[in-house]
Amino acid sequence: MTISCIGTGAMGGAIMRAVCALTSKFDVSQIKVTDKNAEAGKKFAAENGCTFVATNKEALASKYIFLAVKPQFLGDVFDEIKDAIPADSVVISMAAGVKLEKLQNFAPKARFVRMMPNVCAQIGQAMTAVTKSASVTAEEFAEVKEILSAAGKVEEVPEKLMDCVTAVSGSGPAFVFMFIEALADAAVRCGMPRAQAYTYAAQTVYGSAGMVLQSGTHPAVLKDMVCSPAGTTIEGVAALEKNNFRNAVIEAVTAACDRSIALGK
Repeated sequence: MTISCIGTGAMGGAIMRAVCALTSKFDVSQIKVTDKNAEAGKKFAAENGCTFVATNKEALASKYIFLAVKPQFLGDVFDEIKDAIPADSVVISMAAGVKLEKLQNFAPKARFVRMMPNVCAQIGQAMTAVTKSASVTAEEFAEVKEILSAAGKVEEVPEKLMDCVTAVSGSGPAFVFMFIEALADAAVRCGMPRAQAYTYAAQTVYGSAGMVLQSGTHPAVLKDMVCSPAGTTIEGVAALEKNNFRNAVIEAVTAACDRSIALGK
C-alpha cells in the first residue's frame, strides 16, 4: 500500500505518525507527506522516517491519499489537485462536516472515503469512523481501515451519523479533558498536590472507560455499583444531578453536532 498525506497538522500528523510507527506493516520510506508550511513538513518527515514532497501534486502519486485539510481550505486544495488525482487512487478526507457529495463536487472523477478520527490518535487510541462512496471497492475500503487501525479503533458508519460522530468522538476528548481538569481542581481544593491530582483524575477516567469497554456493562449499572447507600458517591452524584451535569454534556454534544452540520453547508 502506497500512502500520502496532504497536511501534517494535529490530526493528519497524528494519523501518519501512528502509521509510520508500524514499520513491520508499512514501508515508511514510501509514505509521502506535504504541508503548506514546508519547514514543519520536512521536520515531520525527518522525525518519522517518511518522505517530504514539496507540492500537493507530488503527494498524489500514491494509492491512498489522506487529505488533512480544514473545511475552509478544501476548495483551494482541490482547485490545485482535482485534475491530477489518479483514477485508481482513493482520497480519504478528514474535513469535519464535509459530505461525500460535496467532496465529489470538488473533484468529480475522484473516489472518496470520508473519515472522522480524534486527537487520541496521538497515542494510538483513536476512535475513527469511516464511510465511503460507492466507487470505492470493498478491498480498498478494508485497506483504508487497516491503515487507520494503526491509530486506534476503526468502525464503518452510515454517512448520516458522521456529524454525530464528529460531536461525540471528534469533539468529545475536549469535554473529557475539561472533566479531568475539574476533577483535579476538586482534588486540589480538598488538599491533594496538583501533580498528583492530575494523575488520580486521569487514571480514574482511563480506568472507568476501560471498565465500560471491557465489561460491556451499562454505565448506569457500573455507577450503581459504586453508590453505596448513604455513602459518599451518591452524595456526589446528587450534586452533579442538581447542577444539570448530564444535560450540560448533552447540550455540548448537540452544539458540536449542529456546528458540524453547518460546516458541511
